Amino acid sequence: MAQKKTIKPSGIKSGKSAKVIKKEKLKVIPLGGLECIGLNMTAIEYGDSIIVVDCGMAFADDTLLGIDLIIPDVSYLKQNRSKVKAFYITHGHEDHIGALPYILKDVNAPVYGTKLSVALILKKLEEHSMENTVKLKTVGYGEKLKAGQFNVEFIRTNHSISDAAALAISCPAGVILHTGDFKVDYTPVYGDAIDLWRLAELGKKGVLAVLCDSTNALRPGYTMSEKTVGETFDALFAEHSRNRIIIATFASNVDRVQQAINSACKYKRKVVLEGRSMLNVIETAQELGYIKVPANTIISVDEMKNYPDNKLTVITTGSQGEPMAALSRMAYKNHKKIDIKPDDVIIFSSSPIPGNEKNVSNVMNELAQMGAKVVFQQTHVSGHACQEEIKLIYSLLRPKYIIPVHGEFRHRSANRMIALDMGYRSRDVLMAETGDVIELTEKGIKVTGKVQAGGIYVDNSGVADVGRTVLQDRKDLAERGVLIVSVCIDKDNNFIVSGPEVFTRGWVYDGELDIILEEIKRIIYNNLIDYLDNNRYNRGKAKMVIGDAVRRYTRVQGRKGPMVLPFILEE
Repeated sequence: MAQKKTIKPSGIKSGKSAKVIKKEKLKVIPLGGLECIGLNMTAIEYGDSIIVVDCGMAFADDTLLGIDLIIPDVSYLKQNRSKVKAFYITHGHEDHIGALPYILKDVNAPVYGTKLSVALILKKLEEHSMENTVKLKTVGYGEKLKAGQFNVEFIRTNHSISDAAALAISCPAGVILHTGDFKVDYTPVYGDAIDLWRLAELGKKGVLAVLCDSTNALRPGYTMSEKTVGETFDALFAEHSRNRIIIATFASNVDRVQQAINSACKYKRKVVLEGRSMLNVIETAQELGYIKVPANTIISVDEMKNYPDNKLTVITTGSQGEPMAALSRMAYKNHKKIDIKPDDVIIFSSSPIPGNEKNVSNVMNELAQMGAKVVFQQTHVSGHACQEEIKLIYSLLRPKYIIPVHGEFRHRSANRMIALDMGYRSRDVLMAETGDVIELTEKGIKVTGKVQAGGIYVDNSGVADVGRTVLQDRKDLAERGVLIVSVCIDKDNNFIVSGPEVFTRGWVYDGELDIILEEIKRIIYNNLIDYLDNNRYNRGKAKMVIGDAVRRYTRVQGRKGPMVLPFILEE
C-alpha cells in the first residue's frame, strides 16, 4: 500500500525554518472577514508599527432595517493611531475597499494598491469629498514598500477583478503571506497568470505564516478559467438572436463585462451599461485600458428606443438581488427607463453570496412572472481558489503556520482540513475569530487576547454606528406597530384639559380600528383620572400610566402590544 505523501512546512524538522526572534512579538489581529463574506480587514503589528490589509464593507440583510452597509469596528486602530503606518489593498472589490472613506476619517494613513484598485478607491474618496485628504500610491508587482518595521511586496494573483495581489509582509520576526482573494488562472482574460515562481521563491527562503482565502475551500478540484464564460456567452447570444439580452453581474468584474461586450459585438448588438456602480467602474477601467470597447458600441439608456430589441444588450447591476440595484428596480417595475418585456432573456452571471439567496430568488421569480426567460446556470465561474489550488499554494510556500481567512466558519474549517490532510499539525493551523490577538513566536501560534471588533452599522444618513438600540426600535416598529397617544394636562390643578387622542400605524386592521381606538381612549382617560385624583402630577409617571393601560388592554384582548409613544402637553 502506497504511503500518503505529505508536504513538510517550513519550520518542521526537514523544512527550512522561518527566522523568529524574541525581542518583539508579531501579532495578527483580524478586524473583520472571518465570520462572514465581507468586512475584510486585518491588522498586523510588530513593535511600534501596525499595517492594515484591506478595509472592506458588507451589505446589510433584511433583518437590519434601514441599514445600508456595515463597516468594521476599528476601535483598536483608533487607540493606536500613532502606530498605524499604512493600509495595503489586495484588490478593488467593495468587501476590501468599501469602508475606506469611513475608516480614513478616524485613522488617516497612506493607502497603497495596484493601478485599478487605486483608481476605484479614488472614485470612492471623491464621492465623500476626501480625494485631497488621503495619500494614495499606486504600486507595481514586485515593488517593495517600507512602513515602520515592515516591508511589503505586491505579488500578482488572479481573481474576478484585474490587478489582484497577494502581499508578502516581512519584519524581523519573519514573513507573513496574505493571499488576498485569489485563484490560479493560467489563461486570464486580462493580464498575466498568478506569479507562482515568486511564491515558490518565498517558500524556499522560509515563510512564517499564510493567511489564506477560504471561500471555495469546500469545493474539490480547480476553479475554471474566466475565459470559459466567454464561450458560454457566445452560445447564449447565438441561441437567443431574436431577443433582447440583459446580463446581470458584479460591476467590479471587469473581465466578465469585457466578455459580455465581446459577445455583443460579435452578434452586432449595441450595449447599454446600467447601474451607477457599473458606469463608474467600467468608465474607470476603460480610462486605464483594462477593458477594450469598439467605438460606437456603448449607447445610453435613452438611445435604446432607436434600436430593435434583438440588437440590444443591457449589462446591469443587481445580480445579488440588492433592493436598489438596477435589475431589482426593473423586476419590481420601479425602473424609470427600462421595462421588462415577455421575450427578454435575462442572464444572471454570478452566484449568490451566502445570505443573498432569498433576494436573488425573489428577483428571478418577479422576472419570470413577467414572461422573461431567466438563465442562471453555466454563466459564472468563481474568482476564488478550490481545494487543489489551495494545496498548490501551501506546497509552494511551505509556511510554518496557517490561518484560514475570508469566509464563514464552514469555509475556514474546510481550509483547515486541507492543511491537516497535507501533514500540518493541528496546533499549527489556527481557527481565529474577529478581534483575536494572534501571536506568532518560535514556540508556536496562539490567541493571547481580544480587542473590540465587529460591525458598525451605517444608514442612509451616512452616519456610522447606528447602534443596536435604534435597530431594536426599528424591529419593534416593524413587528408590533406603533400607538401614539396625545393628551393635554393642567399640571398645576391636576386635571385633563383635552384628550386623549389616539393614533396608530401598523397595529390593527382597518375594520377593527375605530372600535379599538375608542376603547383605548376610554381606558387611558379613566386611568389618568384615577392617577391625578390620588397623586401630584408628574410627567414621567403620567406616561407610565398611559403605557401600562395600553399593555393591560392588549393582554386582555390577546393581542401583540404596539410600541406606545405618549405625548403630554402641559398647561
